[in-house]
Amino acid sequence: MDDQSPENVSGRTRKHHPELPGISGTLIRRYIKGVYGRIESHRARMFKKRHRYGRKKITIDGRRMISKRPLYINERKHIGDAEGDFLVSGRGGSGIILNVTDRKSRAPFFEKIFPVSVRAVERAIGRIVKRFPELRTLTLDNDILFIHHKRLEKKFGIRIFFCYPGRPYEKGANENRNKIVRRYIRKGSDVSKIPRSRIKVLEEKLQRQIMKCLNYRTPGEVLERHRKRKTTR
Repeated sequence: MDDQSPENVSGRTRKHHPELPGISGTLIRRYIKGVYGRIESHRARMFKKRHRYGRKKITIDGRRMISKRPLYINERKHIGDAEGDFLVSGRGGSGIILNVTDRKSRAPFFEKIFPVSVRAVERAIGRIVKRFPELRTLTLDNDILFIHHKRLEKKFGIRIFFCYPGRPYEKGANENRNKIVRRYIRKGSDVSKIPRSRIKVLEEKLQRQIMKCLNYRTPGEVLERHRKRKTTR
């Protein structure tokens, strides 16, 4: 059932499905603690936490820092202002997952990158742009794979901003998505062995996630509504 939280399911029902009987998050949690809920809880506990080995960060020349980012981006005014980051393999593994998340709609877009190279990252961003042509700005960390950020800007017609080192909270939407992804692709996994089809299914699942910050809509619904409005103008 897409692992929706009881509170979000309750809020969604009240806000967008008045034809259905109302039910509180407490009652949903009570059901989850019953026989059927315990089966799902047991399945979730099988995903154990493992140590994450991050990629080495370096100084990249010519960066446009996040302090230069326009205020409207900080306020999540428009769809198309996104954040990007990598989910890396554990020790002994290879391959990474590029996570690009739109700040306003919270819509996530994932791409498996294997083998890993600067050019492979560029191609992955190109595939995301095809699914998310609204992309206009991208806020990144300081990974060496973004060393040719100026070329990316020119090729895809976007503006790139960089967080300050040691401040992952400056990409809050992206970090939140990474935590959710780790429920399904646990830390220490070898990304090279994960089928691209599984990553696609996960992206589609998170596009359907009910979110309180979206008035109990899903990222996919917010993005689709934006596209319909744009088409009718």
